[in-house]
Amino acid sequence: MRIRQVYFTNYLLIGILLLTSCAGHKSKRSRTETVIKTARSYTGTPYKWGGTTKSGMDCSGLLLNSFKAINYKIPRTSAEQSKIGKKVAKSDIKPGDLVFFATGKKKRKITHVGLVTEVRGKDNIKFIHASSSVGVTESNLASSYYKKRFRMARRVL
Repeated sequence: MRIRQVYFTNYLLIGILLLTSCAGHKSKRSRTETVIKTARSYTGTPYKWGGTTKSGMDCSGLLLNSFKAINYKIPRTSAEQSKIGKKVAKSDIKPGDLVFFATGKKKRKITHVGLVTEVRGKDNIKFIHASSSVGVTESNLASSYYKKRFRMARRVL
């Protein structure tokens, strides 16, 4: 009788562990989806340097607000954001990753950031960002402009 009780307790513990690990995985995916959905809710918002509202925002402000939707605090500037999380190879980019660019005169200085929204192959990686010319929009990482200026990707979640 005692052996059955020990087996039952062990099976119960294993079951609980399996269920909680699956729930944690789903939670991560759900958090990523919330961040992307929040970023997309700003589509069409005009660009404003230093802005963080629907009346105008910049690229790092867009990500600041998007991650705020899951109560995850990230730094304010794209240069500071480029130092958080884990570096990811371009070939391993996934939705929710941050992509960083050097769009200024200095080819190594991070000046722009976006959030990966879709990955449909190495030449079809979409990211949302606040473009100084069109405001909040989605672009393809493989476009000649962004391909040339891409510097790194990082995984925050």
